[in-house]
Amino acid sequence: MIMPMRILVVGASGLVGQHIVEVLREREHSATAVARTARAGVDHAVDAVTATEADWRDLVAGHDGVVFAAGADDRDIPRKPVYPLFHQGNVRPVVRLLTAARTAGATRAVVLGSYYTHFNRLHPDWDLAVTHPYIRSRVEQARAGREAAGPNLPVAVLELPFVFGRAANRLPNWSGPLDKWVRSRSPLLAPTGGSATTTARRVAETAVQALEDASGADIPVVEENMTWATMISRIATATGHPRPVRKLPTGVVRTALKITGLAHSLQGKQSGLVPSKLADLMLQNLFLDIETPRSIETTIHETFPPSP
Repeated sequence: MIMPMRILVVGASGLVGQHIVEVLREREHSATAVARTARAGVDHAVDAVTATEADWRDLVAGHDGVVFAAGADDRDIPRKPVYPLFHQGNVRPVVRLLTAARTAGATRAVVLGSYYTHFNRLHPDWDLAVTHPYIRSRVEQARAGREAAGPNLPVAVLELPFVFGRAANRLPNWSGPLDKWVRSRSPLLAPTGGSATTTARRVAETAVQALEDASGADIPVVEENMTWATMISRIATATGHPRPVRKLPTGVVRTALKITGLAHSLQGKQSGLVPSKLADLMLQNLFLDIETPRSIETTIHETFPPSP
């Protein structure tokens, strides 16, 4: 029998954070919701970037564990140099939170990360953490977070691919432009390659299971592997605008990304995923091993509902 836990969830108003709070309560655990902005369902409004270790210690007191479901996204394109900003958003808050959690006597933690760290381990020859500042921040997040937590506070890192789903008015932050595109009359084009995918609900279930198990593992989360063409086709069909997806030539992808990188440079900006090297990732099948594949078709329709 699993004893009820009291868990502090940072980033609780986000897509995955809301699902984690929901699953915790479904399993008769207690969830304290922390988010940057005060709103219904948020117990404490705290900016994770500026919160000190002392701030976290006061909040963590009396909790069995913590979840970090916040952080800086790889789609942000700030002014360079970019790594300090990703370190500030992804590494520093986790170190402070887990240091406070260790001091307060917490016994379990979950950090939501990226499946790029999985591929960084699997293919060290790809030099992902060296090449891409965002991936470097995620690798450092896991390493520094576990170091801060120490041996008595196991930290599970969930390595997330494309996450589909909906939570109230929250949708995946990458879904907006894609939704607009597939509903337009523009032709649908896709390069070779593809990605693992999952749902916010599955991420939440995995996170809560890791908390119950007091797991300290790296956990890639996946339900379906899809080529880019398949993903775009299924999204277009879900919206009620099905049409063929044509192949986008590899040379065009590489050239377009190089031009994008040049434009960023001229604007004094820098991407967390270096455009000139991003094609090397995009054109791969970034698939994860699946013990029990599960269709995410229902969640695709939830994320991209049909036009009225």
